[in-house]
Amino acid sequence: MTSVLLYGLVILSAIAHAIWNALVKSAGDRVLTMVAIRTAGLLLGLAALPFVDWPAPESWKWLALTSCVMFAYYALLIRSYGAGDMSVVSPLARGLAPVLMTIAAFLAIGESLSMGQMMAVGLISLGIMALSIGAGASRGAVGFALATGVSVAAYSFFGGLGVRAAGMVLGFQACLEIVTGLGMVGYALVTRRAQIPDYVRRHGGIDLLAGVISVVGFLAFLLAARSLPLGPVVALRETSVIFGAVLGTVVLKEGFGFRRIAASALVVGGIALLAVLR
Repeated sequence: MTSVLLYGLVILSAIAHAIWNALVKSAGDRVLTMVAIRTAGLLLGLAALPFVDWPAPESWKWLALTSCVMFAYYALLIRSYGAGDMSVVSPLARGLAPVLMTIAAFLAIGESLSMGQMMAVGLISLGIMALSIGAGASRGAVGFALATGVSVAAYSFFGGLGVRAAGMVLGFQACLEIVTGLGMVGYALVTRRAQIPDYVRRHGGIDLLAGVISVVGFLAFLLAARSLPLGPVVALRETSVIFGAVLGTVVLKEGFGFRRIAASALVVGGIALLAVLR
């Protein structure tokens, strides 16, 4: 695939993640919502497993690390939603991740970017974080947001290395969905068993749909991460915050004031720069 097509897939991944994030934000029981979403991933992973090749043994350590960090990410994300306003927490977390990813990729695997690519990542990250300016936040909320950003960068980094070592995308993701799905289902059965039947009756359908969207979005990310620089790929994926703001304006009739306009302009500038530098 050409780099333009792959970057386009990542933008589709960002849109999918924005929809997923909106569903999780609006959930009454975020823990069980996350479990339901990962259950969809588990079912899709099990369905795909007979038809895909197993990832190469060299990727198994990255699969294990990605899974562990994802569990931490789920916990931090749920805690972040309870600690502060999402207009602050989400942009800080999502804006920090591309910068951390770019630094980690350079230090760990020597993946260097051109000056233009670094400017693009910087513009996108700045645009995302600009959504939090002036919104106000407690120290606790900021702390959870930053920790969530670290976890996003970490699981994206390990997942990118894993899919490169695996030799294929579908086999790696199928195994990842199974491992994380089993972990979340096991956690729910131990801690929330009594609430599961009623929750499934009321919300199961929409959450399973969100799970399918999540799987498709992460598949697009992994396809791009296999061959493109990780920093720009993560930067594009985290534009989900901007798409979320647009969805809020179109669907919920929220205002799209100067802050959102300025943030969107910075992000669009970064995306355009990446397109020019392909």
